Amino acid sequence: MIAAMARWDPDARGRLMLAAMDLYSERGYNQTTVAEIAKRAGLTERTFFRHFADKREVLFSGSAQLEEAIVGAVAGAPESAPPFDAVAVGIEAAGGFLRERDYSRRRQAIIAPNPVLQERELIKMASLASAIAGALRKRGVSDPAASLTAEAGTAVFRIAFERWIDEGNEKHLLALIHESFEELKSLVA
Repeated sequence: MIAAMARWDPDARGRLMLAAMDLYSERGYNQTTVAEIAKRAGLTERTFFRHFADKREVLFSGSAQLEEAIVGAVAGAPESAPPFDAVAVGIEAAGGFLRERDYSRRRQAIIAPNPVLQERELIKMASLASAIAGALRKRGVSDPAASLTAEAGTAVFRIAFERWIDEGNEKHLLALIHESFEELKSLVA
């Protein structure tokens, strides 16, 4: 539990995230209020809303940065790279972005039993696939190839992520992404 701290103490966002994750794990997402999160973090509700639009965003606040990293890597892939390889470069960028396996496990344990949060996660994945397809189109890939390749890359990411957070797994996310791409390639070759 976080001790009460003055409002001006540093890392309010981090404290709010930690408090929210602790409360979601202890009490459940639906049973936790913004007021309780702010109190646990030693902050005000007003401070909470300066950092997050709602309590759901604590779980999804990194989505935009993840999407930006992946799409940026797709765009920056060598011009000679075929679409599938460009997407692989992008998805592999997620391996460097996501490093906190314990946090990701806790986050997923909170999302899994909650249909509203599951829906938000699906929207996040659909947005990612759409953004990747857009990056491929900018590289000159036409549809449906851009959309198909983006959806396949997003599926690889999702499967590798699920394997990464599995309690029995010791492999790094990047290794699992590589393995998943190779498995998919072997199926279509």
